[in-house]
Amino acid sequence: MLSWFHDLALWVVHWANTAYGTSALFLLAFMESSFFPIPPDVLLIALAVINPSNSMYYALICSVGSVVGGAFGFLLGLKGGRPLLLKLFSQEKIQLVEYWFQKYDVWAVGIAGFTPIPYKVFTISAGVFNLDFKRFFIASLVSRSARFFLVAGFIALFGPSIQILLKNYFGWISIAFVVLLLGGFYAMKVAAKRIPRRNPKKSIS
Repeated sequence: MLSWFHDLALWVVHWANTAYGTSALFLLAFMESSFFPIPPDVLLIALAVINPSNSMYYALICSVGSVVGGAFGFLLGLKGGRPLLLKLFSQEKIQLVEYWFQKYDVWAVGIAGFTPIPYKVFTISAGVFNLDFKRFFIASLVSRSARFFLVAGFIALFGPSIQILLKNYFGWISIAFVVLLLGGFYAMKVAAKRIPRRNPKKSIS
């Protein structure tokens, strides 16, 4: 599986060397928020390394694409309901996300949006559980923008030295993102086994 994810990540990165890099970044960020497995950070980094002066612009494109994609995921969950959620994710992940929503409300989305925890699980679940969309949108906007502008700002701040480092070790960096992604799913699996049993009467409607 790791090899498959790595090959897919390399396919994503190749768009940085085409005329469609910015459009691909927007589409990737949009899709990753609801169904695509590879995080947009890998393409964001590649584009920022190639053209550092546009780093913040790429971060903006990535943020907008991701937040709009998150809203789309919310809509999918709202329309598809629990049957859709059960088709996409395991029962233990659904129970964990519901528990986190009960405990942290929409800021559970913010945590997932900033960390390697799979964001898409929370965007679709938020729609299924019918969370307040405005607050969901704000949490997504804050967390996703913070993440992508931090990545782009890091490259812009450290200039040529970090750019050379990233160019030389980009393959390993891509693998690291894939490992983080898989680690996020594994962390959810472990956490799901430690939460209290869900009381159906307290489920989010």
